[in-house]
Formats: sequence, structure tokens, C-alpha cells
Amino acid sequence: MIRGNPDVLSRRYATDPINDIFSDRTKIICERELWIAVMKSQKELGVNIPGEDIEKFEAAKDKDIDPEAIEAREKEIRHDVKAKIEAFVKAAGAGEYIHKGMTSRDLTDNVEQMQNRKAAELIFGSYISVLRHFTDKAQEYSDIYLTARTHHQAAQPTCLGRRFSMWAEELIQNLNDFRAFIDNYPLRGIKGPVGTQADMLNMLKSPEKVDALEKRVAELLGFKQLITSPGQIYPRSLDTKLVDQLVGASEACSNFAQSMRLMAGYDLVTEGFKEGQVGSSAMPHKMNTRSSERVRGLCQVLKGYQDMASRISGDQWEEGDVSCSSPRRVFLSGSFYTSDGICETTLTILNEMGAYPVMIEKEVDRFLPFMATTQLLKLATDHGIGRETAHEIIRKYSVAEALRMRNTGECENHLAESLAGDISFQKAGITIGDTDSILTERAKFIGNAKRQISQVVETAKALTSKYDKQAAYEPQPIL
Repeated sequence: MIRGNPDVLSRRYATDPINDIFSDRTKIICERELWIAVMKSQKELGVNIPGEDIEKFEAAKDKDIDPEAIEAREKEIRHDVKAKIEAFVKAAGAGEYIHKGMTSRDLTDNVEQMQNRKAAELIFGSYISVLRHFTDKAQEYSDIYLTARTHHQAAQPTCLGRRFSMWAEELIQNLNDFRAFIDNYPLRGIKGPVGTQADMLNMLKSPEKVDALEKRVAELLGFKQLITSPGQIYPRSLDTKLVDQLVGASEACSNFAQSMRLMAGYDLVTEGFKEGQVGSSAMPHKMNTRSSERVRGLCQVLKGYQDMASRISGDQWEEGDVSCSSPRRVFLSGSFYTSDGICETTLTILNEMGAYPVMIEKEVDRFLPFMATTQLLKLATDHGIGRETAHEIIRKYSVAEALRMRNTGECENHLAESLAGDISFQKAGITIGDTDSILTERAKFIGNAKRQISQVVETAKALTSKYDKQAAYEPQPIL
């Protein structure tokens, strides 16, 4: 078999901590932690397991881990869990006390959930850092007035910082959902081959003791919730919900990256371009938004995993089968590698980006009379012109001025003068001074933008202060 082709997401985009969670070595350690937790609980409930043997297993938890040897043994017996049991007993030099009353799914499903929860906590922390960076930018850019666009057309002025508060608030909403999901993420528990706990009940002789064992195991592993009545496997809809949370958390980054690409195309901002960086092998002048494009691409990959997860949800026969095994090997770790790459790249952009205030102001100057049309409409109605009549007059002159500017290439906008010269406006007593005065008071065009920034920043602090260590995180260098 040809090796040396690691998962591209793992190798190119994911950091060491998330890779470690899904490494063969860490998975084996998690399996051994579960076995030890079950043994301790069984002993507490009266099962004859010598304390010195449990100590031996604990001492050997992260020793003599040889994935290749375990794989070689698996090829001989064609059973991965049995091979791992043998390896742990040998490493500990203890009696054969692990895996009593358990089936393979008691090990594999619970261990996968241990990995999922650890990885979810890590990604949640990374997004807390993204939130902090968003709010930092919201405050830094709160005094830069920008042309806001709807349908990619100039609409009204806003603050550049308000765009960041918009993305921050979207992230806050999804992080609150993500936090609740993690906190209530339930462990399958020790349920046996078909979920009835028959083998563990036969060993412990009491339903109450079986319940106590499960609760103790969950406590030792850090879980607060248990699934009561699954089949051989936990419902795969839980995997779908997990990936849904990762997708939801990514959406603010996706919107941010998309707008960064658009703004950079108008020379309003830069995502950063390091000394010596090359934008194109053919066109030396180019400074592409390659990192923003990466975020968008990774978000598409993540949604592909979301679709894959949804396809195995609700697709198990009776108490369970292994038809879900192959896709889960791909999308569970892959979703976390992808999410990690989204966070790392987004954080890098936020650290390296910059704004071009002169270019931003130049764009505002060009479009301000158009963006002031709602104010001009109010001016007209205040002077007694009917709203629809005024709307039609302003629309006529606006379209004509826009076409004139496009056809001539001029940037100076004469809409205010044209409206002041209209006969209906003149009859209503509207002068060039009235229309010009509207354009000079730029601060009033942004409405509650600055107040909204402040409100979002305060809301974000409830999360960033609670998770201050995660909020302080800075990204690793990206390719």
C-alpha cells in the first residue's frame, strides 16, 4: 500500500491541537481512558477488580502505544477493538479486566463522542477569538464612513466598523447555540450490543447499579447528559446536529470573507499583502484576496460535509449497522479540520487587513447625492410636495445623473443642483442651499450605526470575558 498522502485538510489547513485530537495515538489514549473509567466504576459497584491492576492500567494509559503493531494484529484477527484490548493489557502487565460487560460500540461510539466534544470545545474557543477580533475592528473603524450597498448597489452611508458589528452579532447568535449544544451533548453510555444493557445488568445484578455505573462513567469523562435508550449506536442525527453547529458558526466568517473580496476589488480595503508575496504567476501587479477566497472555499467544503452527515441521519437498520462508518470517518474529523482552517484564516485576515480611508471617502463623495435621496425625499415632502410626486422627480434626475456620470466618466455628482433647478422644487421653495445643506451634514446619514456598534461590542463582552483565554488566542502562521 502506498502511504504518505495525508488528508489535505489536516495537513494544509488544520493546526496541531485539532490534528492531535483525531490522531491515532490520542484516539487510543481516549479508548484507554474509557476502559479505566468503566473499571473504576465497576469496582466501586462491587465488581472484583484488584485496585493494583487498575493502577497498572492507569500508569500505562499513554505508554507503549504502537498503532502499526495494533493494525498488524487487526489484520490477523480482523477486529480492531480486540487488537486494542490485547495491546492495552500487554502494556499494563495487568489482569484481563478491561472491556468486561462491554461491546465494541460501547468503546467506539463513546470515544468518538469524547473526540467530538473535545474538538467542539477547541473550535468554539477559536470562534470566541474571531468574535473578539471582529469587535476590535468594529471599534477601530467606527469613524470611517463607507458606502453601504444592497444588491451590490450604493444605498446609504454606514460605518466600516458597523459591517464588523454586523458579522460579530451573527457570530454571537450562533455561538450561543453552539455553547448550548456542547453543554447538552449526551454520551451514548455503556449500552451493550443492542442498547438494552443486558450484559452489564447480568454483571452488576441491579438496574440501579447499571444506572450508577453509567452516571459515574459520564462524570469521569466530563459529560453531563446520557442517552437513555439508543440502539447499538447513538442516533446519527446527533452527528448532523454537530456539523450543523459548525456550519452555523462559520457563516459570519463566510459573509466577512465575501465582503472583503468585494471591498478589496474597489481598493477600499486590503486583507494584507506581505513583503515578497506573489499574487499571480502571470500578472505581477496582482494582489489577490487569496485568504478570503480560502475562507469561502472551506465554508463550501464544510457544507459538503453537512450534506454528507444528513444522508446517514435516519438511515440505520433496526438497532444499528455499520453503513454509516465510512462517511463518518470522513466528515467527523474533516468538519473539524475545515472549521479550524476557517478560524485560522479568518483570524489571519483580521490581523493583517487594513483600510484605505482616502479611497473610501472618494467613493462616498461620488455616491453621496444618490445615497441622500431618502433625505431629499423628506425635504420635498416637508415643503408640501406629495411623496409619490417627489419620489418620481428624484428618481428621474437620479437616473439621468447616474447615466451621465457613467457615460462621461466624471466623478463629480450634480444631482443636488439638478433637483434645485426643477420647477416643482422651485415652486415649493426648495433652493440649492437646502439641497447642499443636506449633503454637508454627513454624520446624520449613518443613523444609529455607532450606537449599534457599541451595543454589539457590549453584548460580545459577555462571551469574550467569560472565555478570556480563548478570546486572547492568536492564529498560527498559515500557508
